[in-house]
Amino acid sequence: MCMRPSFTGPGSLLGCLNQFLTPDVWRQAQAVRGAPRKKSRWNVHRLTFVLLAITWCTGDSVPECFETARAWYVACYQCRKRPGTTCPGFLKALVGLPLPVLRLLAAGVRHRIFTLFADRLLYRGFHPFGCDGSRKECPRTVELEQRLGEAGKKDSAPTLWMTTIVHLRYGLLWAWRLGKGTASEQFHLIHLLTTLPAQSLLVTDAGYIGYELFVAMVTAHVHYLIRMSSRATVYTEDRQPLRKWRQGLVWYWPQWARDKGLPPIQARLLRVAGKNADVWLLTDVRDSKELSHATAAQFYRWRWRNEGLFRTYKRTISGVKFRSRTVAQVHREAEGSLLAVQILLAHAAWELCAHGQPEEMRVSARQVLVLIRQDIILQVGMYLGPRQRQTYVARLRRALQRERRRRSPKACRAWPRRKPHKAPKPPKIRRMTDKLKTRADKIFRASWTQN
Repeated sequence: MCMRPSFTGPGSLLGCLNQFLTPDVWRQAQAVRGAPRKKSRWNVHRLTFVLLAITWCTGDSVPECFETARAWYVACYQCRKRPGTTCPGFLKALVGLPLPVLRLLAAGVRHRIFTLFADRLLYRGFHPFGCDGSRKECPRTVELEQRLGEAGKKDSAPTLWMTTIVHLRYGLLWAWRLGKGTASEQFHLIHLLTTLPAQSLLVTDAGYIGYELFVAMVTAHVHYLIRMSSRATVYTEDRQPLRKWRQGLVWYWPQWARDKGLPPIQARLLRVAGKNADVWLLTDVRDSKELSHATAAQFYRWRWRNEGLFRTYKRTISGVKFRSRTVAQVHREAEGSLLAVQILLAHAAWELCAHGQPEEMRVSARQVLVLIRQDIILQVGMYLGPRQRQTYVARLRRALQRERRRRSPKACRAWPRRKPHKAPKPPKIRRMTDKLKTRADKIFRASWTQN
């Protein structure tokens, strides 16, 4: 009978992960993928867990992280079939995994967050959510430059745009959408509105001002609290001095909407005093008793937790640049790394809430990541037996460089902001004259005489 070690119990890392990746979620994901065409050592469960562990592990390359991630999975599931042993095989199987499978897993984790936290997600009668976008660079490969294009400066690296929704009370990653570096974050947000529960209040910066977006949020029964800027024009029924404005009803009706005969949008405009400049906020919640001036100011201060999520994702966990070199691999790396961030923050926040920590306490992603890495190393070390514990010299004898035939030139393309490589020209060949021959013979005779 196979006995599992104690580090797979409810209080272990694996037990915390299984609270969000439940058997029902795995069955739904497997149903989306369908039966594989041929037998493979990489099913949805193995691919997902190794992909999550690669994001959490430390290493300079994907193969280095893969070795630790695979060893951790084998240590956790000793009674199950072993996954593949090579990193190229893992990447090939990952490309064959449909993206809807990873998105379904993220939706399952989101449902578990909503179920476990329940009323804790509410604050003053609302589910406060923040939305923002950010770019992340990709390697300069031909495929990525052709498919993703440039964003920003000329000759810039290809980038992937990520629009994320964060629950502002706990700073939890809720949902996301990926696109090219030139993608529209408003378009992404319109598609993400279906993931928000009832009584949601969406807090954004001034980059989300738009008539279509306001109409989409009202249609989806999602309240909004959006910062206004000078590029937006609102109308009031009574003229009021700007310096005395605190809050009041206004009409947002751009010129193009009037030309098309579309109705105006009535909302409440609030003015919040700031240290450097006042903040003007527009909301569709017209009743000040339902959304007070102080609560609106609190929600907008929490919006910076969305900015903190990108810092956590790029600087603490995933890195400032993707490592995949094809479009298919980049999208799966992005989906997997964001799923890893979602699970990391969710299971840590739930442990704090379940053990009676104050609501104001927030999760330190760095400390949680360190604990995860320590647990992974501990589990791998406990699993290794005498056969796996080979000496350094035995492993050193296998550290051989593999010879391969080069089928392309070393400098195969012209990189931006770099001078193209020029091969050296052939040497100049001249006929030796009789005078040089005579001189050379004298030098050779003298050298032979001395020897």
